[in-house]
Amino acid sequence: MTLFRMKLTGSLLAMALVLVSPQARAETLTDVLIAAYKNSNLLDQNRAVLKAADEDVAIAVSALRPTLAFVAQASYADKISNGRVSAAGLFSSDFLTTAFQISSDLTLYDGGRNRLAIDAAKESVLATRDALVGVEQSVLLQAVSAYMNVRSRGEFVLLRQKNVRVIEQELRAARDRFEVGEVTRTDVALAEARLAAARSALAAADGDLAVAREVFKTAVGAYPGNLAPPPASPATARTPEEAKGVATRTHPSILQAQRGVTIAELNVARAQASMGPSLTAGLELGYTDTDTTRRSANLTYSQPIYAGGQLLAVTRKARDSAEGARAQLLVTAAAVSEDVGTAWAQLAVARAQIEASDRQITASQIAYNGVREEATLGARTTLDVLDAEQELLNAEVNRIVAENTRYVAVYSLLAAMGLLTVDHLNLGIPTYDPVAHYNAVKNAPALSLQGARLDKLLHSIGKD
Repeated sequence: MTLFRMKLTGSLLAMALVLVSPQARAETLTDVLIAAYKNSNLLDQNRAVLKAADEDVAIAVSALRPTLAFVAQASYADKISNGRVSAAGLFSSDFLTTAFQISSDLTLYDGGRNRLAIDAAKESVLATRDALVGVEQSVLLQAVSAYMNVRSRGEFVLLRQKNVRVIEQELRAARDRFEVGEVTRTDVALAEARLAAARSALAAADGDLAVAREVFKTAVGAYPGNLAPPPASPATARTPEEAKGVATRTHPSILQAQRGVTIAELNVARAQASMGPSLTAGLELGYTDTDTTRRSANLTYSQPIYAGGQLLAVTRKARDSAEGARAQLLVTAAAVSEDVGTAWAQLAVARAQIEASDRQITASQIAYNGVREEATLGARTTLDVLDAEQELLNAEVNRIVAENTRYVAVYSLLAAMGLLTVDHLNLGIPTYDPVAHYNAVKNAPALSLQGARLDKLLHSIGKD
């Protein structure tokens, strides 16, 4: 068991060393974001949802067009004649008839219900596009978080390894001083206890790194390689008020909620129109095997008089839904504003922690060097040295945590502003174009001539 733990520690430590090795091919944050965008099954799922919403427009458009149907019918009858008897018994005869018919129907007037349905379907498409942008932001933010976690966990492994080496040196020194009578057995035991704790912390750091690698694979689509240091943080906003203003205009959740209000209001108009009259026209052309041809045309006017209260209930429901959609818009706007304020506060706290940690590291390093020197002169105990080393380690850990928090907070703020997208980050890759599929199907073509072009577009971003 011990041998296995040591091998695991060594392999993860080697991987952690690669994280900061300048010779290996560095995988940048841009590479990670591109991979996350291309490999995201969640984005694939929501693109399919968007394409389904595109088809709702085609379905609504088709309701304004004439329908054409062909019907072929064959019937067989065995007829027995009453009161007539032949030499073989009752007289019977067989009848086989065939008929063919072509019929067409067209809605001439429906009070605007179908037109309103088209408008609602179009708004639903736009709302689904906004939802897709929100998913894209989530995917990219998870990639940034996974990238920073792997780097910080790798740095923790290096710090814990360094801590073990330093305490091993202190333990050897304590044992040597114990042999000559300068310290007691208590000092040796203290060093041994600290070494055991340091090795335990190293094992935990190894485990945390392994977990971070798995999270990275889920977020990005592959295990991390040699991760380069993070680039300079992208620009956000100068003030929280400016950030909230941008979020109000661009955040996909707010835009989606605004579309939801429009859809709900259109549904109210549709419900009201359903209580009005409708006019349809029909044509029929039929032929039977008796050489009979039948042609007919009809106009049908329909006006609801009483539907058991259903139409009024549908209208009231639509109005209630519209009221709920408007309230949801206010809730969404408040939540986005809260997210912006939270990310801004986290960023400010992280910056202050980094500044304080830098000062703490400097002071702790000076204190540690002084305590070690004083210990060699007998003015300090082994415990003093171990405590000073622990203070320095804590300061270095705090610095890594604060830097990780600061970097993720920057991208969280971008996401809260609605700007964490491939296009805004200028990642330089082809992105999914929702308009291409919409244009291919919006007019409800029986055969999509744009299909080949759409396939090429999907292939260009790695999606077959």
